[in-house]
Amino acid sequence: MSKLCLIGIGNPGAKYDGTRHNIGKEWLLKLAASKNIQFSLKDKLEAAIASSDEDNILWVIPNNFVNNTGSSIQKIIRYSNLNNEDLIIFHDDLDLNPGEIKIKSGGGHGGHNGLNDIFKKIGTKDFFRVRIGIGHPGKENDVTGWVLGKHSQEDKNLIEKSYERFESVFELLCNKEFSEAQLKLHTK
Repeated sequence: MSKLCLIGIGNPGAKYDGTRHNIGKEWLLKLAASKNIQFSLKDKLEAAIASSDEDNILWVIPNNFVNNTGSSIQKIIRYSNLNNEDLIIFHDDLDLNPGEIKIKSGGGHGGHNGLNDIFKKIGTKDFFRVRIGIGHPGKENDVTGWVLGKHSQEDKNLIEKSYERFESVFELLCNKEFSEAQLKLHTK
């Protein structure tokens, strides 16, 4: 039985590849590729899943749209018998600048419709999050176009550097050494 579940959220379909909203999904896929982890589609779970570390870690890429991510996560919890505290959700964050990353437990959804849907469907906020900064467009009316848009080259460079920093704490997360991972990642 799995002890940890890594979930990367993003929209399905090639037209959303490289968009700001898909950064959580893309980071998890990149981590999986670096470890030779192969996903298989599970229609009943509305997700592609894989496992590693002698089945102790479940890797999940929901195949529904970000705003409906909670449905897949609800099914994953039932399927795996994991508690919400065993989930680590990778997602984009408007409140962090490109290149900033934060590991957080609990808290509100901050206007993120995917997180809001997850809160509604699993009934708690006690999961961990890898918040990946994408910056804010400046005006509330521009948010939808912003999250569905692609990164500038400058932002891509900042995000790549932050991914490299995150890689250095990934094993700590996999070992549930959350405080140590936060300290290392958040200290400059």
